[in-house]
Amino acid sequence: MFGKILYISDTEAHVATPEDGSISTNIMNMHVVFEDEKKKIIGEVEDVGKELIKIRFLGEVVNGRFVGGVIRKPTFSSNLRLITRDEVGLLVGEDNNDSLTIGVSPLYDDYPIRVDINDLFSSHMAIFGNSGSGKSCGVARLLQNVFHNEKLLPYKSNFFIFDAYGEYHNALKTINQINPNLNFKFYTTNVQQNEGQVVSIPLWLLDIDDYALLLRCTSHSELTIIERMLKLVTIFATDDEVSTRYKNHLIAKAIMSILFTNQTASSKRNDVFSILATCSTNEFNMEAPVQGVGYTRKFRELFTIDTSGQFPESILMTEYVTSFIDEALDTYEPTDIKYYTLEDLEKALEFTLISEGLLHNEETYSDAITLKVRLHAITISENSRYLRYPEFITIENYIATLVSANGKKAQVVNFNLEDIDDWFAKVVVKIYSKMLFNFTKRLKDRASIPFHIFIEEAHRYVQNDGDVELIGYNIFERIAKEGRKYGIILNLISQRPVEISETVISQCSSFMIFKLNHPRDVEYIRKMLPNISAEIVEKQKSLQPGTCMAFGMAFKVPMLVKMQMPDPAPSSNSCDIIKTWRV
Repeated sequence: MFGKILYISDTEAHVATPEDGSISTNIMNMHVVFEDEKKKIIGEVEDVGKELIKIRFLGEVVNGRFVGGVIRKPTFSSNLRLITRDEVGLLVGEDNNDSLTIGVSPLYDDYPIRVDINDLFSSHMAIFGNSGSGKSCGVARLLQNVFHNEKLLPYKSNFFIFDAYGEYHNALKTINQINPNLNFKFYTTNVQQNEGQVVSIPLWLLDIDDYALLLRCTSHSELTIIERMLKLVTIFATDDEVSTRYKNHLIAKAIMSILFTNQTASSKRNDVFSILATCSTNEFNMEAPVQGVGYTRKFRELFTIDTSGQFPESILMTEYVTSFIDEALDTYEPTDIKYYTLEDLEKALEFTLISEGLLHNEETYSDAITLKVRLHAITISENSRYLRYPEFITIENYIATLVSANGKKAQVVNFNLEDIDDWFAKVVVKIYSKMLFNFTKRLKDRASIPFHIFIEEAHRYVQNDGDVELIGYNIFERIAKEGRKYGIILNLISQRPVEISETVISQCSSFMIFKLNHPRDVEYIRKMLPNISAEIVEKQKSLQPGTCMAFGMAFKVPMLVKMQMPDPAPSSNSCDIIKTWRV
């Protein structure tokens, strides 16, 4: 079938095309065997010309197993033939208890293509392709195959799907019918939806970095303000004696800092009244009684200005204000995390605004006002409904509720994010990803509870944004670099890989590339993945819907994989124009 071997290099061989026309079928992309008495080398046909066939070396069969990479090259006298169907199994994976069928080979009469489950799911993966290329169907089919696998009951699996369009609900909601021990849980941002639960994030589980993203901070000085706000909201969350004393202490110190300035009496009065208009207590407010010698005044009456432009009651005023100051409270630190709401945060930020050092620092005060406006905008917006949790809960118990459906373990947790803006959806995905990452890091037995995060439309969320400059890291990049050893794995699904963080893509070990047309995306993949050959890049341009180029750690050789349609299918079909147009 093949002519004489004409040329052998470290990576490929050139073979003469037989003149008798014995190659009657298209052998492009098919695998061949160079065989002699001592070795068996596997190659792939990458170019067929009128006079020459180019074959790229892939690996060697050693002791009945395929080993990637070629150290020993074939000789010019090697026997060259097409791979047999039995030998195809060496390349596409073995059928055993640890394998998973992901599709079939269109080149070899739909021969099943299998992967080792550990190889595929223990490292980060990327699934790329144009809209309509079959990405969503491919991902749905992949997960369905996991649960349909008769050799494995993935009872302890945790698949978190952040679904930009609500596509995967239909494809995975019936896994309980496969096995009653399998369960699906659905969170939604659509409050009108009858199914599932509305996304609800406990505010006290967020830290400074989370609030920096939520409030869209741009400067490091804003982080200091948020840190102060979170300390105060924790103190104020319980309306006890310490909370009241602390509030009075802050008000008193703010007022004293004003009284000791060189402002006019009227300016001082205006500033003090402004503070008490936003921050006051039952003991310390405009109408609070102040006891003098033989008489009582309301606090506001102490700010009467005489003809000389002074406060006649300045001594009584100072004594009353300083009576609330307790210097020991300046070093007080709350020890317990407590329940609080967005309104409690707003109140804490109000007290942060009057704290010492902010009132007379124009730049910092401006940052605080900006945060105040943003926080209030969230509080009165529809997004606030996703930041309200009914009762106090710890991080461990909260994650436990996420993976629990009607008292049973849920293996798939699907978040439908289609009803919120992209910026808020990005924050939500980052918050949940960080929660899971921190949870896995604290486990006594490392990687004992793995989490697989699937991010649909990943280019919206996993970006080269300003997180590193602001808070020192990007959570997706941190997970990409460190998550594998803790058992938290990213799976990126996108039609625009060029918009995804380069760091995250560089840490992906397995790839499933459906058809991509945009030159920037194609070139980006070529540059970002040094182990991908030009042939693989070219092949994906002509793929049919539902067929992908699969390569990386989970695949012994780059393979064309035709994936079966998922059953049931995700809600990702194109609009039926003819049907909708007809009367």
